[in-house]
Amino acid sequence: MGGSDSSFVSLIPHTGTMGMAVRRIAARVETSGRDSLRLQFVLEGDLPQVRVPSPVPQPGRTDKLWAHTCFEAFAGLPGSPRYLELNFSPSGQWAAYAFDSYRQGMAPALAVAPRLALRRSEARLELEAEVQLSGSLPLAGPETAASGPRTLRIALSTVVEDREGRLSYWALRHPPGRPDFHHPESFSLALALPSHPLNPP
Repeated sequence: MGGSDSSFVSLIPHTGTMGMAVRRIAARVETSGRDSLRLQFVLEGDLPQVRVPSPVPQPGRTDKLWAHTCFEAFAGLPGSPRYLELNFSPSGQWAAYAFDSYRQGMAPALAVAPRLALRRSEARLELEAEVQLSGSLPLAGPETAASGPRTLRIALSTVVEDREGRLSYWALRHPPGRPDFHHPESFSLALALPSHPLNPP
């Protein structure tokens, strides 16, 4: 992956939903050009025991991908309740939603479909995604025009479905209680943005 350097971080399973088939999940995110993000997820384990959605002939925007094995990312700006949810399925399907605040005001997001690439072996599943953020609702507005260094608040997570249909939930950080990738405490990674706006006038 090109762009600004960013190392992998490990996702941890929610204590109530640990998946025995998965040994490790790691992810990284970096900026790519003036308005794009590149993400990479790596799942290692006993892949035959994981239900991995098969590639579809014509992948596109699809809801409820989180009901099966799915890689996810969330992005917002510090000081703003708005954020973006991104879902990437190994099938090639994807989804993107903009929220005005915590689980409120959900609307479709992304004007351009993400570019996805998948690699798989008996013990490793790797998904890469490049996402153009231009025009994304939670990243537009007065806060994007502020001067000085800017960062994105990032949450990275994964849902894994095993052969029995059981789901395990993996994230950088889990808030107290049930799994909740949207929770503000989940946004534990800071990503520096380029000096130019993501959404130029």
